[in-house]
Amino acid sequence: MAGTFSQIYIQYVFAVKGRENLLQKPWRDEVFKYMAGIIKGKNQKPIIVNGVADHVHVFVGLKPAMSISDLVRDIKNNSSNFINEQKFIKRKFSWQEGYGAFSYAHSQIENVYQYIANQEEHHRKKTFKEEYIDFLQKFEIEYNEKYLFEWLN
Repeated sequence: MAGTFSQIYIQYVFAVKGRENLLQKPWRDEVFKYMAGIIKGKNQKPIIVNGVADHVHVFVGLKPAMSISDLVRDIKNNSSNFINEQKFIKRKFSWQEGYGAFSYAHSQIENVYQYIANQEEHHRKKTFKEEYIDFLQKFEIEYNEKYLFEWLN
């Protein structure tokens, strides 16, 4: 009997609730490693997890048996619980509702990896809002800015 073999590459982008700068450097990498563990625990392939104080990029190799929305739900729920249990911040942490999910070809893996790895440098030149709207436009996704993330002025 023949098997089914596939790998779908998805970059998730999601923000801290209220777009607050809560993901602080002293513990941020620990959260990103925890997120990678969630992905592995779901039998998916974490390629890179990185971000800055107010948002995260998660790049995964996704098997088709796992839905895009189920994986991001599990990453967000479990990581917010982890942040709260570790008491990294004094109040309750949560992610904003919603996320972006963008697909890539195998040939683009290295470029996407480098882009995500260099988030701090990238955000010295471009805001998260500019970055996110660029993604939506690049992938030709129709949107109403009113329904995007809560933006800080």
